[in-house]
Amino acid sequence: MNKATIVKNILDIGIVPIVRASSAEAALAAVDAIYEGGIRAVEITMTVPGAIQALETVANKLGDKMTLGAGTVLDPETCRACFLAGAQFIVTPALRLSTIEMARRYSKPIMPGALTPTEVLTAWEAGADYVKVFPCGNVGGPKYIKALKGPLPQVEMIPTGGVNLETVAEFLKAGAAAVAVGSELVDAQTLKDKNYSVITERARQYLAAIAKARAA
Repeated sequence: MNKATIVKNILDIGIVPIVRASSAEAALAAVDAIYEGGIRAVEITMTVPGAIQALETVANKLGDKMTLGAGTVLDPETCRACFLAGAQFIVTPALRLSTIEMARRYSKPIMPGALTPTEVLTAWEAGADYVKVFPCGNVGGPKYIKALKGPLPQVEMIPTGGVNLETVAEFLKAGAAAVAVGSELVDAQTLKDKNYSVITERARQYLAAIAKARAA
């Protein structure tokens, strides 16, 4: 997939599920459950033990059927390793310009984390394809996205933190290009219980909520 296609896929899908797990096996099971629920994008965080191998496994198994991202990428070296493992986009928790530069070198999308207006604009001007506004829920949620979009309407923002089934429509109405969802979709207890059908059902509910919000 070329960069433009990957960027469009994420915006069309409208949600990036964040998979944090205590093992690569649990992460892979979560990815399967998300795929089963109809969401065709996922982010595996580098906090997962064996995350690089997990990326390789998903890339080999699902190929272009899943838009695969690597999250919690802290530096350009990790960014490169993720691309070589099959990641198609990168997500960072904080703004590091050298990581954006690495993603541009590989012609792949990057979603750097930023919070303040200065950080958001700096990320966008450095070549970010979208900006992950994080931790959004702690600073006002949808109201904060709306406030940022006022002076920065050109920036594609993907809020992370505070997004759940109750707030997803508000975030999209406030101007979010898409949303990222972590433990509200894939939580530790559900993974521990291996109750993967719960994740599949939540995935379906999020897609329905996004479709409804966009139609409105």
